[in-house]
Amino acid sequence: MRDDPRTILVYSGRELMGDGFMKLPFLAALRGTWPDARITWLAGRGKTVYADALRPLVDAYLDEIIEDAAVGVSLRELLRRPLGGRAFELVIDSQRGVKTALILRRIPHRIFVSAAADFWLSERRPAAGYRRPAALAAQLLDLVRLAAGRAPRLAPRPALPESYTLWAREALPAGAPFLGLAPGAGGRHKCWPRQHFVALALAQRKRGVRLVFILGPEERGWLEELKEAVPEALFPLQDARVPAELAASPLFTLALGARLELAVVNDCGTAHMLAASGCPLISLFGPSSPDKFAPLASDLTVLRAQDYGSSEMARIPLAAVAAAVEAKLASARGISEP
Repeated sequence: MRDDPRTILVYSGRELMGDGFMKLPFLAALRGTWPDARITWLAGRGKTVYADALRPLVDAYLDEIIEDAAVGVSLRELLRRPLGGRAFELVIDSQRGVKTALILRRIPHRIFVSAAADFWLSERRPAAGYRRPAALAAQLLDLVRLAAGRAPRLAPRPALPESYTLWAREALPAGAPFLGLAPGAGGRHKCWPRQHFVALALAQRKRGVRLVFILGPEERGWLEELKEAVPEALFPLQDARVPAELAASPLFTLALGARLELAVVNDCGTAHMLAASGCPLISLFGPSSPDKFAPLASDLTVLRAQDYGSSEMARIPLAAVAAAVEAKLASARGISEP
């Protein structure tokens, strides 16, 4: 559009790995909605994974990344112009703190959008009766919608560096479909029982599905146990053939996800990585809320422990997960369920 901003500043405090993956749809919306704008990402209070580990994923979305800018830290910043007085036609504040929003308004701009104080400081506000979505990604997409005055468009998912996709093919060669299983999570209280993952794997093995366990660094101690229980399973992140620096990168997990027919995951960082790859997911939730933390997969089935009587992950029946897997795999093959 003729009055679309040519320069955009987006403020965020910082991004760790989980934040980085959850915000990728926001970045895709920024670039898709304003394809010709110069977009600057400002990590005002620390580092961002967009500047290093996830840089290949965001290069197509962001033109400039600023880290450790010490913006939004102290009220003394109200006495000067942040970023040395640099001006931007559009400033989007992705956080909700009033102090930081007041500081960001000091940046010379044409449009300022912020959800702080229920959008009281924002120069574009939602209609009366607006209710903030529970999911962070949906909240951020609403900021783009407000700033643009129209529904956001998502830019295409960027291609991964070829080295990751080549090694993913090596680790998961073509053939029968792969079922991914991610039994870990940041807290053990968020893990579905490991023996259920094993039972699910053994049942699918009989149906000719190849099994892939995605084990992060915190789950390496489970490797021998799972290998013994499911000898045919593949463990690509622990595959000795894959260069260690590639296997340690989240980009390799994305490349693996692109080769999976389906994955069963807990509420964990791996779930968000696989969602970013486009892999269909069956996501298991207990003590945490799927409304807030569910991965933004294009094809997502959520099973909640609360629907079976409590928030304990063990309450999710093996039979319910197995039925969901069967339905998804049958649909992918174009087979009608009996």
